[in-house]
Amino acid sequence: MIKFAILGAGTWGTALGNMLINMGHQVSIWSPDANEVDSLNKNRVHKHLPGAIINKDILFSTDLEKVVEKANYVIFATPSVFVRSTAEKIKGIINNTQIIISVAKGVEPETLFTMSEIIKDVLGNDFNVVALSGPTHAEEVAIGLPTLIVSACENEKIANEVRDTINNPVLRVYSNTDIKGVEIAGALKNIIALASGMSQGMGFGDNATAAIVTRGLAEIVRLGTAMGCNPETFYGLTGIGDIVVTATSKHSRNHNAGYLLGQGKSLEEAKQEIGMVIEGVNALVAAKELSEKYSIEMPIVNGVYSIIYNGVNPKVAVAKLFNRSTKAEC
Repeated sequence: MIKFAILGAGTWGTALGNMLINMGHQVSIWSPDANEVDSLNKNRVHKHLPGAIINKDILFSTDLEKVVEKANYVIFATPSVFVRSTAEKIKGIINNTQIIISVAKGVEPETLFTMSEIIKDVLGNDFNVVALSGPTHAEEVAIGLPTLIVSACENEKIANEVRDTINNPVLRVYSNTDIKGVEIAGALKNIIALASGMSQGMGFGDNATAAIVTRGLAEIVRLGTAMGCNPETFYGLTGIGDIVVTATSKHSRNHNAGYLLGQGKSLEEAKQEIGMVIEGVNALVAAKELSEKYSIEMPIVNGVYSIIYNGVNPKVAVAKLFNRSTKAEC
């Protein structure tokens, strides 16, 4: 039997665990929150996964060593801001025969590392790290709705191994060796989702949403290409696919946070109402730093940054976007 250790009992980690155990694998999920662990073990429901019944055979535990021990695959499912600290916690517990899978989406400010790069920075380059990414709302995966995802790793053999291990009748998995492109797309699409939500919160229509998705993708492609990523990655599931689902869905916390900001609420009010980590906000600092490092024009990203961190009124930010000099589309 294959054993999965999942680090983080949030929506995505729990949804993945439920799917994997229903495939016949063994699953243990770690959380540092004893109250959360007790509740999940006892009640078998997650407050942010409505309609999903958690399999009784999943073990939830605060004992990190117990969870990771003898696991074939260790999945990082914490918010991006906790990936480094979580890697530090398992250093000395995990060994390089265990394959690490990262499902967190973000870029670390200052280092500008992706999640897989953070993990290798802490644990060493002899670990195999896979990024599992795509248009995957946990709320849908948890109840078995059809979903497609990508297993990305520079080591094609490892990418294919993870692909074939978790592929099942409701989760179709593809592989990709462009892990940097997959991770950059996964991090930056959350910013575009914030912009889309703001647009709708201000009362704009579908035309504006389509424009934000399209021009937002163009910004990500420009940056990713400058960083040496494969441009085709951004036109696949982890690029345009993930942007569409995150920028338009009721399940998207980034879109919903943007909507609240567009209605005039403060960032703190939006965070309180969403009640979960808003990864797009966390990604903004690194995205701005990357755009400056590679001299890439990213007006939508900069506009969202000005609203979140400089207190610019969303309508003023929109006016600035429209008042830019005209240019050819491509």
